[in-house]
Amino acid sequence: MQTIRVVLVDDHNVVRQGLKLFLATQPDIQVVGEADNGQAALALVEQQQPDVVLMDLVMPQLDGVATTQQIKRRYPEVEVIALTSFVEDQQVAAVIKAGAIGYLLKDVQPAELAMAIRAAQRGEVHLHPEAARRLMQAVAPREQPGLVEPLTEREIEVLRALARGESNRQIADRLIVSEKTVKAHVSNILGKLGLQSRTQAVLYALRHGIVSLDDIPL
Repeated sequence: MQTIRVVLVDDHNVVRQGLKLFLATQPDIQVVGEADNGQAALALVEQQQPDVVLMDLVMPQLDGVATTQQIKRRYPEVEVIALTSFVEDQQVAAVIKAGAIGYLLKDVQPAELAMAIRAAQRGEVHLHPEAARRLMQAVAPREQPGLVEPLTEREIEVLRALARGESNRQIADRLIVSEKTVKAHVSNILGKLGLQSRTQAVLYALRHGIVSLDDIPL
């Protein structure tokens, strides 16, 4: 069983300890470090190279959005889940644009948090339903369908599958290719479109009519 290495970033010690106590009960999840501000988080990520970072958004020195942006720029393989106390349109859009793969509220049920961490480690998007709804509403009307010239037909097919919430394994099985091939397609899609994360790819697919809101699991 692969162990998912997690870093906790929150300026409230009580929150970090609560998360740490719960995650300690998960046999496949290990907390490898804690930070109480963005600058400390960057140093910790550099030192530990975790799989997933649980990121508070409102912190001293460097906020969660800026910290997420720097983590994804320096360590694109590290996935970030925003974990905050509220859903605000501007912050949802900002942290997703920065490269976060998930957005959860701090009152999330423990089982859902563990599920989101495992999903992030697999490269899958996990958003709080209200955050997803606001994000989708914000991007859906902006552009007309089309504008997918940079992508091949197979890449569009993979992008559509990503937006439907399929994992690399599920896509590989359906297309009868290897997971390595799917990962290469995903990398090509992000590179061609100038995107940083699967979450941004989902939004691109919605904005350009590749999928509809009904196709996307919230």
